[in-house]
Amino acid sequence: MKRMITRYSYVNDRLASVDGRPISLPARVTAGDAFLTALYRALRVDYPRFFKMDTLSKLGFLSSELIFETDTRRFDHGEEIAILCFNRGSSLETDTHYQATIEREDAYYPSPSLFVYTLPNIVTAEIAIREKLHGETAFYIQETFDARQIFAHASEAFTDAGTRAVLAAWIESYDVPHEAFMMLIGKNDAIFDAPQPAECIVELLNKSRHG
Repeated sequence: MKRMITRYSYVNDRLASVDGRPISLPARVTAGDAFLTALYRALRVDYPRFFKMDTLSKLGFLSSELIFETDTRRFDHGEEIAILCFNRGSSLETDTHYQATIEREDAYYPSPSLFVYTLPNIVTAEIAIREKLHGETAFYIQETFDARQIFAHASEAFTDAGTRAVLAAWIESYDVPHEAFMMLIGKNDAIFDAPQPAECIVELLNKSRHG
């Protein structure tokens, strides 16, 4: 069965887009966490938990917001959609921040708010909670962005007869630039046909990175 990319989004610390269309933000917004917060506000999301998230989770959260914001069935998909995330740095950005709170005996102040994000699969959990998804979730660590491997894992998820679509994402906050590239891969009703899926994924990522 042919797999198709039905929607895709991209977020880094200075630009965002959905299906290749850039999201406009106020000119005064610069980059980094301020940009992510501005994007959150531009999307008019009412989800205070966002402000407690680490950068990795914010990137994943905002990418999924762009994917689902116009979905008329949003919050009703349940187990139909699986979530698969990938990156190279795992949760090392937050791990590093947490390590700084415990490495000195004379300044020992472990932070529970940081500790909760010292597992990369917290990103999939944040997305699943927000979108009320109960399908398969997984986070894979790869040395580099590997489109063939990503699509292979996504295709494998479809072996579950109940899976109608897969939310697959490369989300990196340890390396520069911070970025999230997310695809909703479905069986039917696609707006973007992908006869050469790996090549298509790389093309969409490169296009998104350059705005």
